[in-house]
Amino acid sequence: MTQTNTTMGENTPDWPSRTWFRRPSTWTWSGFGLVLMVYAELAWRRRWMSDDGLIVLRTVRQILAGNGPVFNIGERVEANTSPLWTAVLSVLGLIPGVPLEWISAVTGLLFSVAGLFFGLDGARRLYQPLAFHGLAPAGALVVCALPPFRDFATSGLETGLITLWLGGTWWLLVRRMSTMDELRTWPVALVAGLGPLVRPDLALFSAVALAALFVLARPGRRRVLGLLAVAAALPLAYQVFRMGYYGLLTPNTALVKEASEANWARGWAYLTDLVQPYWLWLPLLALAAAVVTVASTVDKTFAVLTAVPVVGAVLLALYVIRVGGDFMHGRMLLPALFCLLLPVLALPVTRVTVVLLAVVGIWAVVAAGSLRPSYSASPRAVGVTDERSFWSRATGHEHPVLAEDYADHLLMPTTLEAIRGVSGPAVLIQDYATRRWYAYSTDRPYVTVAADSMGALGLLIPLDMRLRDGYGLANPFAAHSTSLVNGRPGHQKWLPPVWELANSARLPIAEGGPARGEDVAAARAALDCPAIVEIDASVRDPLTAGRFADNLIGSFTRGSVRFPRVATPPVVCGN
Repeated sequence: MTQTNTTMGENTPDWPSRTWFRRPSTWTWSGFGLVLMVYAELAWRRRWMSDDGLIVLRTVRQILAGNGPVFNIGERVEANTSPLWTAVLSVLGLIPGVPLEWISAVTGLLFSVAGLFFGLDGARRLYQPLAFHGLAPAGALVVCALPPFRDFATSGLETGLITLWLGGTWWLLVRRMSTMDELRTWPVALVAGLGPLVRPDLALFSAVALAALFVLARPGRRRVLGLLAVAAALPLAYQVFRMGYYGLLTPNTALVKEASEANWARGWAYLTDLVQPYWLWLPLLALAAAVVTVASTVDKTFAVLTAVPVVGAVLLALYVIRVGGDFMHGRMLLPALFCLLLPVLALPVTRVTVVLLAVVGIWAVVAAGSLRPSYSASPRAVGVTDERSFWSRATGHEHPVLAEDYADHLLMPTTLEAIRGVSGPAVLIQDYATRRWYAYSTDRPYVTVAADSMGALGLLIPLDMRLRDGYGLANPFAAHSTSLVNGRPGHQKWLPPVWELANSARLPIAEGGPARGEDVAAARAALDCPAIVEIDASVRDPLTAGRFADNLIGSFTRGSVRFPRVATPPVVCGN
C-alpha cells in the first residue's frame, strides 16, 4: 500500500481527540514491546554456546592476536562460514575484560531481537493503511514459540546476524517504497548486497531484494548499474581476498559439507523434522488466510514487498533441502522460515482476522509448552539432533557458555591431560577403540593435535598449537577427501588420524600405537600427489604477491580436487 492511502485509521480527523489508551498505535506498540521482551526472555533462558560457535571464536582470537583470520597459525583455512559475523566479533572482542563467549552470546541475542523488531516495524508500515484497530504481532508468536529460534539466538553461530540482516533489509525496502520518507536508494542496495558476507547462501535473498528494489524504484539503466556496483562492492572485495588468501572460491566449510551436491531425500526429511513436531503448518495456514482477508485489493507496491520475503523463503528453503539439510534441528531452515514470516509478523486486527490470530495464539502456547521432537530427550547425537539439549547433558551445565564448561565433558579431561603431558613438538592422535592418546615425534616446531570436536578444545589449548580435525573444518586435506557413504548431515567427511601422521610425524612410525606403518606410508605417498601438494602450498606457503596470485587463479579449479579418504597402495594421483 502506498502512502496516499494513509488517510484512514489514526489519521482521521477525530483521532487526536482519542485518549492515549484508545489509540490503535498504543496497542500496536504495546504488543510489539511485549512480544520482543518475551522473545528476549525466552532466548536468554536457553542461553548457551554451541561447539561450532566456539570454532568461530578461535579464529577471532587469532585475529586479535595478530595472526590473521585463520584457525591455526600458519595455515590459511577459512573455517567460518560467515565473514561478517567473524568481523563483528573481532571488533567487539576488543572490549577488555569480557570473555569472547559472552560477547558472542549476548551479541547474537541482541541481533536476534533487533531483527525481530525491524521485521515487526516493516509489517506495521506495510499494513498501516489497513490498521484501523491496530496490529497484532501474530507471526512473531511463531518466532517466540519455536525452540530453534530461541536456542540459536545465543548459540555463537551467525543466526542472530542473519535475523538482523533479513529483518533490516526488508524494513529498508518497505520504508523506501511504502512511505514518503526521504530515504535514498543506495543505502538499501548497500545493505541488501551484504547477503554473501552474512552467509554465502543468502546471496539468493540479496538477488530477490535487489530485483524488487529495481522494479519499484524504477531507476534508469545507468542508475541500476551504479546501484549494483554499490551492492556488490564489499562482497566482491572479500571474494577476491578469499580467493587469494585462502585459495578457494568458497569457505572451506562448503567443501566439508559438499554444498554443491544434491541430497533431496535427506533434505525433505530435515524439513519434516522441523514442521511435523510443532504442527507448523497450522499457524502458517492461519496467517496466510489472515493476509488474504485484509489484502483483498492490493497495489503493485504491496504485492512486490510481500513477495520479496516469500520468494526469498522458497529459494532459501529449496537450497537447504537440496544439499540435504543439517545435523542441528531446524537451524539451517530458520532463515527461510523467518523470511516467510516477515509479511505476517504483525497483522491488522479485524472481525475476521481476530479469529485466525486467536488460533495462532493458542497454537503458540501449546507449541512453546509441550511440542518437541522425539529425540529432544535423547542422550546421543545421531542424525539430526537437538544440539543445545545434547551439549547441556554432555557437559553437565544447563547453560554451557564458556569453553571451560565444555571441559567437563566426559572425554575432555583425558584429552587435556594428554596435551599438557607433551613436553615438546609432537603429533597427538587418539586410539578411538581405547580412547587413549599417543604422541609421535615430529620435525615440525609445534604440537599438532588430531581431534574431532574442536570448538571448545580450540579455546582451551594455546593458539600456537595446531588443531587438525578429521571432519575437515580446519583441515584442508580432510576437506578435499571423498565423503562418507550415508554420513551424518554436516559430517560427510572424516579423515583418519593416520593422515596427520603422514603429514607431520617423523618416519618411520613407532610400533605399538593405533597406526600401522604401511598405512602411514600409503598416506604419505598420496600426499605427494601434485594436486594435493598444491593444496598444501596454497594454505601453508608464505603469502607473497606471487602466492596470492597463484591462489587466486588456482581457486577456480582447486575446489574440485578430491582424493580417497583411505589410502591404499598403489597410489594413483588425480582429481
